[in-house]
Amino acid sequence: MADSLIHRTRGLTIVPIAEKGLASTRPAAKQKALEAILLYVELDKGEPIVEELIPLLSHKQPKIIAATLSCLTSIYHAYGCKTVEPKPTLKLLPKLFGHADKNVRAEATNLTIEFYRWLRDAMKPFFWNDLKPVQQQDLEKAFEKVKDEPPPKQERLLRSQQDLQSGGMDGDDNGVVAYEDEAEIDLEPEYEAVNVLAKVPKDFQERLASSKWKDRKEALDDLHTAINHPRIEEGQFDDITRGLAKCMKDANIAVVTIAANCVEILAKGLKKGFAKYRSIVVQPMMERLKEKKQSVTDALGAALDAVLAASSFADCLDDILEFLKHKNPQVKLETTRFLIRSLLSIREAPKPEEVKSTADAATKLLTDPQETQRNAGAEVLGILWKIMGDRIMAPHMEGLDDIRKTKIKEFCDKAEVKAKFKVKPAGPPPKAGPPQKRMGMMGAPTPASAAAAAAAPGRKPPMGLKKPAPAAAPPPMEEAPPAALAPRPTSRPGASKLPSAGAPKSGIAAPVGLRAPQAGLQKKGIPGPSSGMSSPARRVASPVEEPLATIPQPKLGPGPNRGLAGRPLGKPSATPMQNHDVIPTTASGLAGLSTAERAELDELRAENERMRRENEILRSDKAKLQSQIHELTNQNAQLIEDHTRDVLSIKAKETQLIRARTDHDAAEQTVQHQQKEIERLKRELSRQVRASSPPPMDLSAEIYSDGGLNGGGYSRRSYVTSPTSPGKENEMSGGLRSSKLSGGPHLGGAGTTGLGIASAFGGGSPRNARMMGPDGVDIARANSTAGITGAGGASGAESWKRAAEVTQNLKARIEMMKVSALASVTRSFSGHAERS
Repeated sequence: MADSLIHRTRGLTIVPIAEKGLASTRPAAKQKALEAILLYVELDKGEPIVEELIPLLSHKQPKIIAATLSCLTSIYHAYGCKTVEPKPTLKLLPKLFGHADKNVRAEATNLTIEFYRWLRDAMKPFFWNDLKPVQQQDLEKAFEKVKDEPPPKQERLLRSQQDLQSGGMDGDDNGVVAYEDEAEIDLEPEYEAVNVLAKVPKDFQERLASSKWKDRKEALDDLHTAINHPRIEEGQFDDITRGLAKCMKDANIAVVTIAANCVEILAKGLKKGFAKYRSIVVQPMMERLKEKKQSVTDALGAALDAVLAASSFADCLDDILEFLKHKNPQVKLETTRFLIRSLLSIREAPKPEEVKSTADAATKLLTDPQETQRNAGAEVLGILWKIMGDRIMAPHMEGLDDIRKTKIKEFCDKAEVKAKFKVKPAGPPPKAGPPQKRMGMMGAPTPASAAAAAAAPGRKPPMGLKKPAPAAAPPPMEEAPPAALAPRPTSRPGASKLPSAGAPKSGIAAPVGLRAPQAGLQKKGIPGPSSGMSSPARRVASPVEEPLATIPQPKLGPGPNRGLAGRPLGKPSATPMQNHDVIPTTASGLAGLSTAERAELDELRAENERMRRENEILRSDKAKLQSQIHELTNQNAQLIEDHTRDVLSIKAKETQLIRARTDHDAAEQTVQHQQKEIERLKRELSRQVRASSPPPMDLSAEIYSDGGLNGGGYSRRSYVTSPTSPGKENEMSGGLRSSKLSGGPHLGGAGTTGLGIASAFGGGSPRNARMMGPDGVDIARANSTAGITGAGGASGAESWKRAAEVTQNLKARIEMMKVSALASVTRSFSGHAERS
């Protein structure tokens, strides 16, 4: 009713209050007008009130404009920019700073400073560039005064926030309400949507399917230029997103980077409209996270963040959990980092089932071989801890050692999250009414009976009820008056027909097992359920109906929460004290128990404590065994690697040995061949030496004389020259000397190697002279008709010299061949020895 009244009246009252009250010269009237507008904001919300005040900023009277600006400053100061939308007012600041009245400009400066307290530099894109440089400098000086102040807090709450706070939130010590709204301020400028499909090249798909990477890159560059707008009009982007997803598998990293940038632009431009394309591009991009180049992973990470902002954490969680199990360590690590960024950026806390699956996956990452991956898993758990709180994350922290818990707590402390899990406050308990109304239909348990049932051992209090206060200790038995259980007189009609409290007849028969113990308790002086001990703060008006209202209904059948109070009522017991459904527990919890039950309870507690200790020991042993398993696995992998390396080394040595044996055999064959060659050369040398050294020869030179020489006849003489005495003349037969001839020059054997031949021809008769060289070849042949000249002797000496030189050269060549053969054999043996 009040809300509808506010909606109907705010359009009629806000403007008159501002014109007459805010612009009044009386301080009291101005204060009451401002309080009325603040109450309108409190009862409704801030945006409609601001919309009513904004038209007054164009009023023709400057004092009304200044008063309205002052009112807006008070609204934003009291409720904050998180509660009241600041963007409509921010857009009007350039016009207000250009007003001719100095009071208007001063109030605009105050409003801008108030915006700066809440928004800091995030507000500047809305109006800063439209101000003059002098105005910017003045504002910067004013900002310096409030820059070091702590972040402002909301001073007044809306009525809806007050209702939420009354459900469980408290005020601070000073009485000022400290309400923290977890919603972030949306300061993104509003852009006009652009139809980018008309700007995309028509041949984009054909160029994207080209076999040349340059063509594909140019096509993506053109697409990037066409869609690069802050806001994109929705359309059919299925083919484009499929093409971009295909580019994630491209071999060229430049193509992958530009494709990721295009996905980011589309996601930011389409916003929630991109959610339907999420399944097309997310998995290919996460698969491409295996790329080790940082520029590629940064582009893919930015694109994934934009897709997450356009969809939701729940939509992306399945893909994230799937890729956290990827066999590639790089993909797993980058996926974990994407999960960390997602948890830090979401504005709504995840659901309990999402928290469980995420925490389980992060717990598995704590045992990863890589330290970076283990730290990332601990950071995920720390951020979840910061978002969800201790109660939700406590079960997931069980089983972790202290070192890991400390690491997770460090990440929890330094994490800055935008989402916060809030427990919905329980509704206020129902007001207490008459006894007959509190009993309910069909004997349903009332809050008092439920509290009594919750006090029983082994039972949990029902949802929405607080834990009951411990009952006071019962009075001494001898002081309890038995007459207190008797019915009291009443004026209610029909009360005389009601039986006593010991046998209630309200249409529902009391359980059989409750009557005798109750009577026995009353006889012993122990107060029963009707005495009101389960709720000492409230007295019972009617002792007749109170027992049924306070006796809880027993649980039938086995159950996990039965405990001592869940035993069958008909079971025979040694004493009537064994029925716990009617015996209230005291502060110690043991006042209404027998000795046997106390012993059993102590035994169960000791057993529980022992099982808890054993569980802790087993958990620690399990952690140790898991660490040993990881160490042994690493050692086994190292041993396998060493064994493989040794086997390969042995095979390499065997190969070298076989190769060395082969080279040895080849060297032996070469040596044998060289030895045979040496023997052959020796035989050839011997043959050449024998051929070049002929035996001593007797050469005779006959001198034939004809009729024209020495009296018409000739005389025959023989000259014998010894090879061992070159140049020496021998005796000539017939008393002639060999040194001179008749009518001829001197013939001598000087200069030859062992043989000189001289022939003298007289009387002009033709004669032949023949000289044999050391190799048995004719050296000179001379035909003469007149006599023998000295040229024949000179030619013979030169022939013998040449023969000697040939012999010496042949010997030198033989020696060189021997040396060469010996060196070759030596090198072969040396190489064989080195290889062996």
